[in-house]
Amino acid sequence: MKSTPKFIQGIFNFEGRGLAAPQPLAEGISYQVPGDKRAQLIYMRAGNSSETLVTLVLTRDGKTMRYFPIGAQASLHVPLAVVEDIFPESVLQILVAAPTGVTGSIVLDFGLLEID
Repeated sequence: MKSTPKFIQGIFNFEGRGLAAPQPLAEGISYQVPGDKRAQLIYMRAGNSSETLVTLVLTRDGKTMRYFPIGAQASLHVPLAVVEDIFPESVLQILVAAPTGVTGSIVLDFGLLEID
């Protein structure tokens, strides 16, 4: 079994529209599993510069897969103990939910493995 690491990384500004109204973290921040592979999410690291709780929401094909709440001016490292296969052609997207009007930046590092 051959695996290749893949990452979704960057620093992204956001403006909250409500904790119950997650929005894409940024345009183009997504990952599509190649048609001849499967993928697994291995870890997530993120930091939140705002002065309030925000939540990153990982979706797969538009449906919520995981929630990652990050405290005010805090960081989070989650090594995932439960790893599941993400099937070929699946699209992962990262959304952010924050109280209305809250602004800040998210420092993001999602680690995945593509598996043949």
